[in-house]
Amino acid sequence: MKKYKLFTLLLVCMLLVLTACSGDTSESGNKEKNNGKVKGENPAIARGNELVIRVPGDPQNWDPIDTYLLAWSMVGTSVFEGLVSRSLDLEIQPGLAESWEYVDDKTLVFQLRNGVTFHNGEPFNAEAVKFTFDRLLGEEGQKGPQYSNYTSIDRVEVTGDYEVTMYLKAIDPVLLTKLSGYGAVIVPPKYITEQGAENFDMKPVGTGPFKMTDYQRDKEVVVERYADYWNKDAIKLDKVTFKVIPETATALAELQTGNIDIMTRLEVAQAATAEGTDFITLMDVPTPTAYSIRFDTAKAPVDDVRVRQAINFAIDKETIVKEILGGYGKLISSFQSELSFGYNKDLQPYPYDPEKAKKLLAEANVPEGTTLEFYIPGTDGTFKEIAQAVAFYLQEVGLKVSINSVENTTFQSELIPKGDAGHMYKNGWGGWTLDFDNTAYLMYHEGEFWNPTYKNDKVEQLLTAERATNDSTEREKIFKELTDVLYEDAAEVNLYSEVEIYGVNKRVKDFQPPHDGRFRFEGVTVE
Repeated sequence: MKKYKLFTLLLVCMLLVLTACSGDTSESGNKEKNNGKVKGENPAIARGNELVIRVPGDPQNWDPIDTYLLAWSMVGTSVFEGLVSRSLDLEIQPGLAESWEYVDDKTLVFQLRNGVTFHNGEPFNAEAVKFTFDRLLGEEGQKGPQYSNYTSIDRVEVTGDYEVTMYLKAIDPVLLTKLSGYGAVIVPPKYITEQGAENFDMKPVGTGPFKMTDYQRDKEVVVERYADYWNKDAIKLDKVTFKVIPETATALAELQTGNIDIMTRLEVAQAATAEGTDFITLMDVPTPTAYSIRFDTAKAPVDDVRVRQAINFAIDKETIVKEILGGYGKLISSFQSELSFGYNKDLQPYPYDPEKAKKLLAEANVPEGTTLEFYIPGTDGTFKEIAQAVAFYLQEVGLKVSINSVENTTFQSELIPKGDAGHMYKNGWGGWTLDFDNTAYLMYHEGEFWNPTYKNDKVEQLLTAERATNDSTEREKIFKELTDVLYEDAAEVNLYSEVEIYGVNKRVKDFQPPHDGRFRFEGVTVE
């Protein structure tokens, strides 16, 4: 019964916050909102044919081989294009290549679009594609974070003015999805050669529907419609400004005063306040991002599978999603969302069963009062609430939890890869390939950067097997077995896949929030 006391307290706190934020809901109160404007007026209408979008961060560098950040793709997808593209419905479709064909499992031929130009007027052709991949796979690209995604590619050869042939070192069943990603977008050879990589970092040039016309680091990025874009009729907006606003409270204020049209990553606790403004609507979208509590299996007592299973049984994940996330999350049984190829629909999340947890802990001879170190990034307020709930649940089965909040860069780049993030820690993964291959290999393959200690021989065999075939039916079968093994071994507590909330000004028409955070503006208009 104690769990209900916890969430009653949480709910009361949330209601107090929402009441304080919402203010007076009477007629006179509404007239005081939005700097004195009468509720219902839309101050953004005067802005004209442009959008202003809040983004939470700045990648600091616009060269696609130098980044692995969602902050890059939110803007970069409008500036750059790859050989293939991914639609808002997550379907692979033609990009700068009109078509492609596998000659065999390791040879792929692309037919390229004619008449495409880069934003500086430089022509797009087969030579530009070869330059891009020579750069990505060469000495320069190997210094960056994108290189590891494309190591299956041996080389790219020009086989016609508008034809390239890609030769692989090994079968890569996720290659086309990777080619729609950040690192494989095509870059201008002449511009980079003449202007240099450092200039390209700050003044990027691509073939996309918008060209970057202004960049003020940590403040804003402005992109304007490219008049010579090959599919220009699909683009209706003249300009999009991306404002960098890290603090969600500031972003919500900017949304309510009409200074921005779209707010990304609106927090659950802000939803009622945002929706209470007449000209704002809420939109939500399931994402491939998954969250878990990862165990360091080299540390006792979580080196014992019975302890890891016990912790899974001890945590009421359904209540966490319902009460802390307000329902904006989907329970998962493996470390991927249901959008991912390889998601095992037959596998159910561990049920909430504290008595089963106590029994397993007793079998593992874990003394009551044993303390577990739990590391989380200090910038994530929502996950801090989750961590506190987890501590409460584990206390109910006899375990103590010490929550350690640390700076995010230190957490991601030092503590996790060095195995210094306690017995367990927050683990989040974007799942951008929409295929369990990328997630599973980087999370569970021995020796990977974010996997300092976990090893399971059966998992290693299955990871090798799924990468040895392009047969989707066979790969799905392998993934089913792999997720079963990982579930039984309880490498983590799988919590939920994220449902992202957007606050959108009602003057914006035909906008679809992206599942993967990569904005696309085909057909989007404003009133």
